[in-house]
Amino acid sequence: LAPAAGRAAPPAGGRGAEVLHELNGAVARLAARVSPAGVQVEVSGYGLAGEPGPAETAFVTRHHAIGSGVIVDPAGYILTNQHVVRGAQRIQVVLAAPPGVSPSGADATARRMFTARLVGADPDVDLALLKIEATGLSHLALDGAARVRQGELVFAVGSPQGLASTVTMGVVGSAGRQVDFAQPLAYIQTDAPINPGNSGGPLVNVDGTMVGINTFIVTQSGGSQGLGFAIPVAVVRAVYDGLRAHGRVHRIEAGVTTQSITPTLAAGLGLPRDWGVLVVDVALDGAARRAGVRVGDVIDTFDGRPIDSLAAVTSAVYLHPVGTPVVLGLLRGKERLTLKVDAPEAKAPADQLLDLANPEKGLVRKLGIMGIDVSGKLAGIIPPLLIGSGVVVAARTLDATSVESGLQAGDVIHAVNRTAIESVEALRRALHAIPPGEPVVLQVERQGKLSFIAFDME
Repeated sequence: LAPAAGRAAPPAGGRGAEVLHELNGAVARLAARVSPAGVQVEVSGYGLAGEPGPAETAFVTRHHAIGSGVIVDPAGYILTNQHVVRGAQRIQVVLAAPPGVSPSGADATARRMFTARLVGADPDVDLALLKIEATGLSHLALDGAARVRQGELVFAVGSPQGLASTVTMGVVGSAGRQVDFAQPLAYIQTDAPINPGNSGGPLVNVDGTMVGINTFIVTQSGGSQGLGFAIPVAVVRAVYDGLRAHGRVHRIEAGVTTQSITPTLAAGLGLPRDWGVLVVDVALDGAARRAGVRVGDVIDTFDGRPIDSLAAVTSAVYLHPVGTPVVLGLLRGKERLTLKVDAPEAKAPADQLLDLANPEKGLVRKLGIMGIDVSGKLAGIIPPLLIGSGVVVAARTLDATSVESGLQAGDVIHAVNRTAIESVEALRRALHAIPPGEPVVLQVERQGKLSFIAFDME
């Protein structure tokens, strides 16, 4: 249509086009700045071949997987999800191609591929720390104080479907979404497209600051449906510090069981509020009982942080440094109380196994493990076994001379090539008798199921 008489036609594009060009340029510059810190993680290892029935023996087969990661220290430290590297025998990291070099070029890829070692992992939060032998790398700093708000623009960096250095854009749907009530951790929810392969990559804001680690999606199709979730950077930072320093995360155990408050619960118990978190059990020999915490108390604050959900309690526990008292703010009827709880470090079964392991007597160099004889001293640390003898894997070692077996901490080795194993010494003798190049079949019990792991002796 022609412009009305006496009215000039607007300039082509006008201010609207200028705004779009500014946005376009800003996003492109942001992507160029953060992409080099994103990496592709390629994993080979062992996984179950199908899902065995309750009375069946499971067989473990070799598998390959691709995920994402983020460089958080220029000295070669990389964070990814624990589920990306679970069961890994070999982990390789592919860095983004240098500026001006095609990321698909074979020469560029070969120069930028590194073998990584696993420094430590935390399955509860689903994070793992890797190390490659490289320095001066582009990285994203871990600012534990970084926060996001609902509606903010965010960008997901990763390798969806193996397509390295992919950047997608969306908004924050929720800054603290509790997805699984069995595991009350609050995630960042975003509609930035996240697909299989994105796991472990960074989620950044418009300033290029990392605000989370992309972890999973909720989908019926297998692809992005606008429901992606990332671990908040405050939790990531706390886990990273523990893995970097100790190879595992130290957490506290106060001896308290909590439950979400509902209006019905509040009305029936006469609670001071109809939302939040209620103490429903206090361990008889726990630190909380000694400090004066009672059943029926409402947790108002934890180390000064307001508590409005179970997810908030979980996050506060992850962030609390071991060795310092927890400062609990409680509501008890009309009273407001502040109690200091000297909560000790929580002991996970894996930690207890390490405490029992003897580095001199338990090392099985050919398998790269630290073993413990099955005996009564393991009662309460490992579940009842299907076979009453064997060797428990207390930990994997970083011995380069060992074979890549796919064993995990907590596995129990019952037999080697049909020879029953009753001690660490018997395990070493059985392995020593197998010539290089010959097959090795381990009968292993893992999480209450028997399986076979097969490989060639090196």
